[in-house]
Amino acid sequence: MIEKINNSKKVLRSILTVMSLLLSLYGNAQLKGGHILGAMGLQSGTQAPEKTLSVYIPGYIYTASSLRNGNGDKIGNPDITMFITGVGANYVSDFKILGANYGATILLAGASNTIQGSYVDSQSDFAFTDMYVQPVQLGWHNKRADFVFSYQMYLPTGKYDLGDSNNSGLGMFMNEFSAGTTLYFNEKKTFHFSALAAYEINGKKKDTDIKTGDILSVEGGLGKTFYCMNAEKTAPKGILNAGLIYYLQYKLTEDKIPVGTGIIIEPEKDRVGGLGAEINYLHLSSMTSVGFRWVGEVDAVNRFQGNTFFITLAHVFNFNKK
Repeated sequence: MIEKINNSKKVLRSILTVMSLLLSLYGNAQLKGGHILGAMGLQSGTQAPEKTLSVYIPGYIYTASSLRNGNGDKIGNPDITMFITGVGANYVSDFKILGANYGATILLAGASNTIQGSYVDSQSDFAFTDMYVQPVQLGWHNKRADFVFSYQMYLPTGKYDLGDSNNSGLGMFMNEFSAGTTLYFNEKKTFHFSALAAYEINGKKKDTDIKTGDILSVEGGLGKTFYCMNAEKTAPKGILNAGLIYYLQYKLTEDKIPVGTGIIIEPEKDRVGGLGAEINYLHLSSMTSVGFRWVGEVDAVNRFQGNTFFITLAHVFNFNKK
């Protein structure tokens, strides 16, 4: 009889331990926004040349290596890898607004293991995710600096149901405003530093009163441009860009979670930083480019901390006859 009681106590203790672990993994968390960190890097404050259409295929991979609480302490070792790919297009016209070239961007993509917040069960099959549309993109080009301003929105086209572990979207409409610059340190514009700030305003999630707080993201890099010359040394055959990149993200307003949803949110707002490297190459005769970015995250609070990988293939159609 005593042995049975002791065994029961051990089982109960194990159950309580598991429940405590799950509560810590779910409780020390905040809701995720739509901005994909790592999508911008070197020359993030520069718009593409006018009268060009860029068609691109992005490949985004995020591996979560740890879960951090409100003090930044490690509280879990998740095994989550988020993947996004699709097809996008960016067009820059010669139409001027306030002296800037007008452009627009669209991205249709699919995602797997879509991360909704810092939840260990963020597992989902590859499926169509939220659509990215940038109807307004303005770019200015000066002698020693470029400037950009844009408005973009994330449309809730991906599957979303509250509490479902197989969601492919975030279930909310997101507005975002961005502004940035690329500074050049020499006349040939081969040595540069960039910063692009984006402010994301999130709507309520589908069929709920849950609302993700506003998010500020900053991305850019310090890099060098190299011109790869042809065999005769008479003209460049390609352009190589390489350097260090960074990103920062801060939750600026609190998530709004109604009582009774079963979601427990740590009051400390989440944040993360990251530092990495980028290299990309444009082959001029084919006007095809390939780029690679890696960012290792640091100083995460109330969110996952891991590594971001971004691979981009693109082809540029140039309609400028000059």
